[in-house]
Amino acid sequence: MGSLVLLLGTQQIARGATILAVRVWPAPEYSRVTIESDGALVAKQFFVTTPPRLAVDIEGIDLSPALRELVAKVKPDDPNIAGIRVGQNAPGVVRLVVDLKQAALPQVFTLPPVAAYQHRLVFDLYPAAPVDPLEALIAERLRDAPSADKPAPLAPIPTATTRTSAPATSATPSADHDPLGDLIAQRAQRPGTAPADAPPPAVATAPAPAEPPRTGNRATATQTDRLIIVALDPGHGGEDPGAIGPAGTREKDVVLRVAYLLRDRINATTVGGNPMRAYLTRDGDYFVPLGTRVQKARRVQADLFVSIHADAFTTPAARGASVFALSQGGASSTAARWLANKENQADQVGGINVQSKDQHVQRALLDMSTTAQINDSLKLGSVLLGEIGNVGKLHKPRVEQAGFAVLKAPDIPSVLVETAFISNPEEEQRLRSSAYQEQLANALMRGITRYFAKNPPLARNRSV
Repeated sequence: MGSLVLLLGTQQIARGATILAVRVWPAPEYSRVTIESDGALVAKQFFVTTPPRLAVDIEGIDLSPALRELVAKVKPDDPNIAGIRVGQNAPGVVRLVVDLKQAALPQVFTLPPVAAYQHRLVFDLYPAAPVDPLEALIAERLRDAPSADKPAPLAPIPTATTRTSAPATSATPSADHDPLGDLIAQRAQRPGTAPADAPPPAVATAPAPAEPPRTGNRATATQTDRLIIVALDPGHGGEDPGAIGPAGTREKDVVLRVAYLLRDRINATTVGGNPMRAYLTRDGDYFVPLGTRVQKARRVQADLFVSIHADAFTTPAARGASVFALSQGGASSTAARWLANKENQADQVGGINVQSKDQHVQRALLDMSTTAQINDSLKLGSVLLGEIGNVGKLHKPRVEQAGFAVLKAPDIPSVLVETAFISNPEEEQRLRSSAYQEQLANALMRGITRYFAKNPPLARNRSV
């Protein structure tokens, strides 16, 4: 048995620790298993490749009804976990075996107490060959296109994570290959009209258009002939519920519903004849680290990034919606600084593996920002704030700025929208209302359309 052993936590075994809760969070990108206890746990992991499964020995505890609950918490449609088995492997040692549906890259780590949580032992199960989000987005657009002009399916888009080799007869894409350009080219062609020199079975591509002159981060051309992508970022999720209202409304649930509504509107809209498509950084109840949200938006080459939240404050009197952009310097107000610090703590609550090598990449990414991006973000924020003000009260009449980690994509205009104060009982009720959620989605859609009308998107940067 090929195995890898990893010792976690302190060297002192937490004898007598009590299991408080167990949770399973399935998601397309990864599935998470969390074991919460009143004392730090020590665990050893063994990963077996055939068939793929993760075995974890937890020392210093005995099998309990709480641990047995893990077996029933795995859903049949979990993309990664086939099932979980638990048993008393030895006195004081409980073994968990996570049977996987595909090859995986597991991460097992511990988290110290934070917010409402005590000690947590976490298993993050990432598929060894993850789905490329840009490829999935294009496939979704092709599937939803009218049947009369629906082209043949695109060939798989080669990425750094693709593990299959192309046939010898396939054309090798160049470094500036643009899969979105393929989409537009194919949609413009009728079946049977592919260029004669296109080597089968590769997809015929149109010549890359010359990039128009820039003004800040925008184009001076009136429009570009391509798919427009808006990244929607429902805040929090999974282990991180976000703010919780007096009636128990969870921020993560409300903002996901608003994002769903806005996604439907974006996918049904064209700007200057160009189709739009929404990409959600999370489309279910699971946690996504702040840096990963930024990376995901950049990976699909998003034209805009809109992070959706529901604010909270220490007193129930605070009310009104707000829109925030990034600040390279200080925050525009004490309240903006306070909120940015609170939102930036999401990684601590949601739980990230600080030993992961990706953290160095994320930190480098979050340190980048440009004046052009901030200027464009302020333009986007202004039109969104104006539209939101037509459906509800505003907390501040202008776009505020602070160092929000989730807004630090250096090449995407990015804003964070606080839809209302979920800590205000009256506004919490509005946020729970389907009618108000529809109004919010409509207002955000109008703002996005107005922004693109004055700031047409650039020809896509293929170096990203």
